[in-house]
Amino acid sequence: MAHRAPYRSLRGISAVAALIAIGAVGCSDVTDAVDSAKDGAKKAARQRSVFSLDVGDCYNPNGKAEGTAYLVEIVPCDEAHEGQVVGEFAIDEGKEYPGDDGVSTIADKRCPVEAQKYAPDTWALPKGAALFYYTPTKESWATGDRAVSCTYTAEKGTLSGSLDTVKSLKPEQTTYLKGSNAVYAALWENQPEKDTVEADLPGYKAQAKAVAAALGTHVEGLDGIEGAEVGKLRATLTKAAGNWEKAANAADADAFYLAYEPAFTDIDPNKSVAARKELGLATTVPADEAEVWAG
Repeated sequence: MAHRAPYRSLRGISAVAALIAIGAVGCSDVTDAVDSAKDGAKKAARQRSVFSLDVGDCYNPNGKAEGTAYLVEIVPCDEAHEGQVVGEFAIDEGKEYPGDDGVSTIADKRCPVEAQKYAPDTWALPKGAALFYYTPTKESWATGDRAVSCTYTAEKGTLSGSLDTVKSLKPEQTTYLKGSNAVYAALWENQPEKDTVEADLPGYKAQAKAVAAALGTHVEGLDGIEGAEVGKLRATLTKAAGNWEKAANAADADAFYLAYEPAFTDIDPNKSVAARKELGLATTVPADEAEVWAG
């Protein structure tokens, strides 16, 4: 999914409500103006500093979703809103400001993990919801700010309701999602920077080892879940784990490729749709994931 960082700042912490002067031309004009004034006053009263954001808060950004943010409008989650905080953590990598790119790199890695604790099934997210985050600026870092707020934000339109689904999941659904999420996290978080295996065989072998280990744990979790389709998926993933292990132990690039092709094919998300349906989980493969395996 797309990651963007609306940086926060110490400035602008207090909200200021503008007084609207109403010019009476007609009864309907006055009514409209009064309603507009009431809406403006309500929005002003809901203004909060980005430093006060808590997990579960639904909000509307003031202005564009990207860029420096000072305040947001906190709204009830049953009202239309543009974003919801789904995770938070403190940066503890050293005393010096890591730089904008460094902070973004940390958030890119940590926010998906934190978000999955709140909304484990990424397939069930509303269409167009993307992972954003509020991070410290260089200026706020100097004052002791280390907090990162991870949010799902609508790239277009608004969201409806809370994304907090973890409490409603059944034990077998939680087990499945935990194992499945770990597999894809191992794949993408260990992706080597080099484009070819020949350029970094050790890096690709390390990635394969991580995926094989995650698959092993996932398969163990599936052992305790009943269902014909879950059983079929377990068999497919067991075979995949074996091929990822072969790739991890490949003597050269050619041997790696021979193992990698079936290993990668067998973790195609499309192969888990039937098992997900059996478990009562979302069954539409996210577009970004579908694109990777389609290409």
